[in-house]
Amino acid sequence: MKLLVALSLLLAASPAQATGLTVKMGETWLFTLKNGEPANARKVPASATIPKGQIKVAVRAMLGTGMTITNNSPIAYTFRAELISGGKATLARSCTLPSKARPAFEQWPQKADAIRIGAFKVADEDGHC
Repeated sequence: MKLLVALSLLLAASPAQATGLTVKMGETWLFTLKNGEPANARKVPASATIPKGQIKVAVRAMLGTGMTITNNSPIAYTFRAELISGGKATLARSCTLPSKARPAFEQWPQKADAIRIGAFKVADEDGHC
């Protein structure tokens, strides 16, 4: 019984872990997908090439917040994007991420410290915003 109470207190005190990949302003990352979430993520130079089956994302201050994301796989995706500012996350509109290494550019007027992306799902190639 004491163990159960201790475990309950430990779980209640643990902050919820946000899923996805958080990319800070000025960073560029490469990653793969596993169960719809970024996996094997690593920070890279902005000039890095994108290996087959991987996604490259870069976040820059541009008329607010700008994100360039390129998917070098044969599958298009939708995904969730959140703007992180002052430790608070705000859901942001994002367009379909096209396949075949075609870049997508997202731009939001508000300034953010970082963007968290995740919840990737297979999408129609036609896409939408």
